[in-house]
Amino acid sequence: MRTKIDKVDVRIIKLLSQNARMTYKELAERLGTTRQRISRRMEKLERNGVIIKYTVIPDFEKLGYLHALLGITLKAGADLDEIVEKLNEVEEVKVIEKAIGAHSLVVHVITHNDMKKMQEIVNAISRDIPDIEHMDITFVTEVCKLEVF
Repeated sequence: MRTKIDKVDVRIIKLLSQNARMTYKELAERLGTTRQRISRRMEKLERNGVIIKYTVIPDFEKLGYLHALLGITLKAGADLDEIVEKLNEVEEVKVIEKAIGAHSLVVHVITHNDMKKMQEIVNAISRDIPDIEHMDITFVTEVCKLEVF
């Protein structure tokens, strides 16, 4: 069942996507409402799975890490859920996104700034994940913009 989301909910999500550390009081002030109303809306958004997680977006280069995107195209009939389970077991795999288009999956791999280590990870994924037809690798050099709404 789809959750009913109104303009206030969307504004809350947009504000939190810009700064997930905003307090209920700050959200209420920005939206012209009360902290209690924000609290109730946040509980509803979390309970219904609209807000899944609060997180940080680090600068991987400054931390000494490589960030690569793997665009994985699977063979027809591949068991997508089984492949997602196997990818979940790879420690360096940080994001797995099911997709429609050129790729069946988009996978974010993050590891220490070591190309040989990245090569080992990509080779292991190629070897251990069944039904990969094709895989494209793109290294992320900088996140210029990341917004939800």
